[in-house]
Amino acid sequence: MLHKKTDSSALLLEMTMDKNKPIALRLILLLALSITFNVSAQDISKETAPVLQLEESTFDFGDLKQGDKVSHEFILKNDGKSPLVISNVITTCGCTAPEWPKTPIAPKQSATIKIAFDSRGRAGVQNKVITIISNAKTPQGRIRIKANVLPKD
Repeated sequence: MLHKKTDSSALLLEMTMDKNKPIALRLILLLALSITFNVSAQDISKETAPVLQLEESTFDFGDLKQGDKVSHEFILKNDGKSPLVISNVITTCGCTAPEWPKTPIAPKQSATIKIAFDSRGRAGVQNKVITIISNAKTPQGRIRIKANVLPKD
């Protein structure tokens, strides 16, 4: 199947380079060529894509005093067949700060995402969602932290 796509792609490429073809036809053929390559890349990536597996998805800090700074490390594993790249970790507010590996995580290897929470200016039950953006089969993962912030003494 991949061989046929390669043959048709080569034919399309050859046709787009033919200066005797009208420019509109060459543009249409170029578009078809790019679609062919995109479909091929998607087929392959689904089979070999990294898989982000979290050891836990939620952590509860319990009761904290207002102003306390705490952190927790979430352990993740790449259960896929190609390197996992975490491109961003997005938090819902400035009170939560992430640290994540900037280098690819090899298949079957583990790494950590550290989440720091600053309870200054917070009160009551806090639920924070952190979104992990990666090249995994499911490109967005979510982890959560919880805390109950009590008034300072």
